[in-house]
Amino acid sequence: MEETMLRAHREFMENLEKSIKLLSQDIDEAKEMTHICTNEWCLATEGVLDELAKLIFSISEPRWLSKEDSKKISELRHRIHDLYARYKAVKK
Repeated sequence: MEETMLRAHREFMENLEKSIKLLSQDIDEAKEMTHICTNEWCLATEGVLDELAKLIFSISEPRWLSKEDSKKISELRHRIHDLYARYKAVKK
C-alpha cells in the first residue's frame, strides 16, 4: 500500500513541478512583453500562484517519505516563493 501511495505522491509532485515550470515561462514572457501584463493576466496569474502555493504548502510529509522526496517538497516551496517575487516584479 505504501508503494502505491508513494507512486501517487511522486506523480502528483511531478505534475506540480510541470505547472510551476509553465507558470515560470509565462512570467518570463510577460517580463519581455509589457503588453501581456494586463489586469486580466495579473489576476489569472496571481490566482494560479495562490492555488499552487496552497497545494504545495498543504502537502503533509508522511513518515514513509524518503529524504529525497522531502527535499523536493522543500524545493518546490522555495520555487513558488521565488515565482511570486518574480511575478510581483513584472506586475509593477
